[in-house]
Amino acid sequence: MIDLSRRRVLQTAAAAGTLPALPRIAAATTPPAKRLVADYRILDVKGKAAKMFRLTGPDGKAGIFLAPNERFRVDLVNRTTTSTIIHWHGQLPPWTQDGFPWPQTPPIAAGATHAYDYAPISGTFWMHSHQGMQEQSLMTAPLIVHSATELREDRQEIVLMLHDFSFRAPDELLAGLTGQTTASIHAMVRQAENVAAPESSGNMLGRSRDMRGMKMESGSSMGGMMMKPGDNAGGTAMGGMGGMPMDLNDIDYDAYLANERTLADPEIVRVQPRGRVMLRIINGSSSSQFWIDLGVLTGKIVAVDGHAVRPVPGRRFPIAIAQRLDILIDLPDSGAFPVLARLEGSRRRTGVVLATKGARIVRIDEKGLDQAQPVDNSLETQLSAMRPLVSRKADLMHRIVLSGGMKPYVWGLNDQYWPHIEPLMLTKGQRVEIEIVNRSMMPHPMHLHGHAFQVVALDGKPIAGAVRDTVLVPGRMGSSVRIAFDADNPGRWAFHCHNLYHMMAGMMTEFRYQSIAV
Repeated sequence: MIDLSRRRVLQTAAAAGTLPALPRIAAATTPPAKRLVADYRILDVKGKAAKMFRLTGPDGKAGIFLAPNERFRVDLVNRTTTSTIIHWHGQLPPWTQDGFPWPQTPPIAAGATHAYDYAPISGTFWMHSHQGMQEQSLMTAPLIVHSATELREDRQEIVLMLHDFSFRAPDELLAGLTGQTTASIHAMVRQAENVAAPESSGNMLGRSRDMRGMKMESGSSMGGMMMKPGDNAGGTAMGGMGGMPMDLNDIDYDAYLANERTLADPEIVRVQPRGRVMLRIINGSSSSQFWIDLGVLTGKIVAVDGHAVRPVPGRRFPIAIAQRLDILIDLPDSGAFPVLARLEGSRRRTGVVLATKGARIVRIDEKGLDQAQPVDNSLETQLSAMRPLVSRKADLMHRIVLSGGMKPYVWGLNDQYWPHIEPLMLTKGQRVEIEIVNRSMMPHPMHLHGHAFQVVALDGKPIAGAVRDTVLVPGRMGSSVRIAFDADNPGRWAFHCHNLYHMMAGMMTEFRYQSIAV
């Protein structure tokens, strides 16, 4: 559990010299960088041991917590036996500090240390490896940046991080989907590109590549994406648009974790009767999406992906892969209150229990009575940013089509497959709008590095939506999301599906500023 009271936040801020009432401290007394150590640990899941990665901060707990106005000054120490690189998901650093393995920013070698120093934005964020498939092996942790406003609020802070877990190695999981290694997938894509001559895609990107050279199994196509039930490798298929099967879960995991524990032994978080709780929920899963179920409690969404929204009350909220929810809850007098994460398309669930002192804790089965519905954008339609983008006309518009299938297991953007892509070029100062259209029957949580965007349309209907960094494009043929952002952070920036297996199978591209030489 990560539980921060207002008093602890105040103490942390005072120790860092960041309380607004205190005089500014001279640069000569700037505190030393925080040490973030990447190494290994043994995790017990259902009575069985598994060797996993971990990211440990200076206080011995997972991740990094910053006081208001504190810089992100972190020395990342790699104590693993392999190279790694950590992405500060949702933060807006210079591109060379983003934690993505570009040629200019190679991974950190085993035994090496790399320094980071930038001004962070406040909110609920997280960190994860962008090296291979280390994220699936729990190379992840919270990244919480407090704001000055929080110092004035009397509330208990609880961080809840979700994971999907397997005793099998990530490469084995991927091979179970593809029948081959990642290198073989990329070789197959290159072969297909050589067979299929490039042609105009009919969208704003011009030249594209297609998959006509690839043999497709009967019942599946990359263009129309008709798939048979059961094609999801042991996952879940549900009815989609027009009766078409909609695949939800690529992998049947061994466990789903809430703060690294299952409901067989859930974390009990002690809370005060009639207390106020800020629940920061991070979906750090590699390929799983959930419904957050507060049970008898009612909460208010006050921020998504670290960005404030006009409060949305409720008891049940969807959370896509890599997204975050800040939920403000006023507790009743006393009792035990499960907060559950229900896997979409499944009866499986995980969670924690908020309990007052002396409350009776009842065992919760890891399978519920009914199956959770697919995660959708029902919450997205209700969200409105507290600090929206300044209204202006778009200078640049792109249309990005998401395509792919289970057989072969290859996923792409505009018929291009990472790393064999053509970057989308930007110029600093532009207002950019991206129309993301799903031509597959799987959902895709799309994440843009280095920028916060606003959701401005869903299925062609304009909205003044949330500002965030990861948006779900539902698994429905033709579903679409339009986002807008200001090109104000020159560099090379990845744009990809945050389903790790889709990304590894090609669903990633690059936004590159004209001023950046490669």
